[in-house]
Formats: sequence, C-alpha cells, structure tokens
Amino acid sequence: MNSDFPRIITLLRKERGLSQKQAAMELGVSQALLSHYEKGIRECGLDFVIHIADYYNVSCDYLLGRTPDRAGATLRLEDIPDTQLPKADDESKSNTLISLNKKLILNSINIMYELLAQAGSKGLTTEISSYLMVSVYKMMRIIYSSNSRNPQAMFSVLPEVYSGLSAALQSIIETNALRIANGKPADGFQGADTSSAPNLSPEIISRRYPESAPSLYNLIQKTEEKLKRLS
Repeated sequence: MNSDFPRIITLLRKERGLSQKQAAMELGVSQALLSHYEKGIRECGLDFVIHIADYYNVSCDYLLGRTPDRAGATLRLEDIPDTQLPKADDESKSNTLISLNKKLILNSINIMYELLAQAGSKGLTTEISSYLMVSVYKMMRIIYSSNSRNPQAMFSVLPEVYSGLSAALQSIIETNALRIANGKPADGFQGADTSSAPNLSPEIISRRYPESAPSLYNLIQKTEEKLKRLS
C-alpha cells in the first residue's frame, strides 16, 4: 500500500466517532487486523480497499492519497470557487480586523499574479505559488491544531517536524524563484526572460492598479515595520 492509506482510514474512522472495535466489526475484520492496517504494519488487499471505500463513501483514489477530493474528482480551474470579499453593507457583520487583513493580502496577491502573467514565466509562477501554498499550509495547520480534539491524521507530516521542514522548503523555493527571476534555470525550469520583466515604480503600480495598490503599500509598510524591529 502506501503511507497515506493508514493515515486516511484512521482519519475517516475518527471523523465518524467510531471506535476501532466498532469499525472493525462493521468492516468484517478483527480489531487487531484493522489496527495493523491503520498503523501501516500490514498491507490489505484490493478487495478490502474497495470495501472500506464503500464503507466510508469515498473513492479508492482518495484512500490512496491520489486526490484530496473524497469523491475522487480531479480539481479543474472551473471547479475552483471564486470567493468574494464581504460587501460594503456586510462589513458591520464581520470582524473588522479579519476583513482588513484579508483585503490587504488578497489585493496584493492579485497585483502579484497580474505581474506574473505579464512576465510569462511558468517557472516563476510555479515557485511563487508554491511558496504561498506552504505559507497557507503552515498557518492553517496552526489554526487546525489549536484544538487538540481535531484529528491530526488529516496531515501526513509529523507535528514535531512540519514547521522546520516547511521553513526549509520555503528557503529552497525562494532561492529557486530568485534564480529564475534573474534568468537562471532552477528546479527544472528555464530562467525567465528578463527582457519581459515588468517596469515598475510606485507611480506605475498606482496607475495600473488604482484600487488594489493602497493594499499593497499598506502590506509592505506593515511588514517592513516588523522587519526593522528585528534589525
């Protein structure tokens, strides 16, 4: 089998609030055998994979970690929801701090991706996107793990190592992005065409992105204030 299967079947059982004994009985296996499956000590046959997929109403691909979608669907661009920020009349109903920071970050990211589109570098877009994904992963894991009752089997990387590994991964990604941006190959990607790099200045950014630019400037200011306190 693989390392994802034990973690995922454990997660599904705990999500249903089932004891190992109860799940084993309903699956028609001994508790000891199910325990071995969940710990990855023993591998099960294909028949059991299909059986447990039906039992938890998920796809075999999900059980094997081939897709994060429980029904086994592959995520397509048109399937990604376009989440909207709160409308002006809904501002009073939401937390002001959350709304403010969400706008600062999302507006700044929108500018960044428009600039990436102009640069036309697949490698640079991939590396920068990977960096942002790791950032979201790290912070989401902190929020998720703040409640010890949440099933930690949602994550396959151990709690005691994920932070250090994530930081190391981000350093590597940042190095790759810098190389690609400077026209050098990295991580299997060609260097970006530096002649296509956008000409930028605060004036140009404000002119091109009049609605989003203030968010970007505010984000830069807040971040650099924190950086200066460390220097």
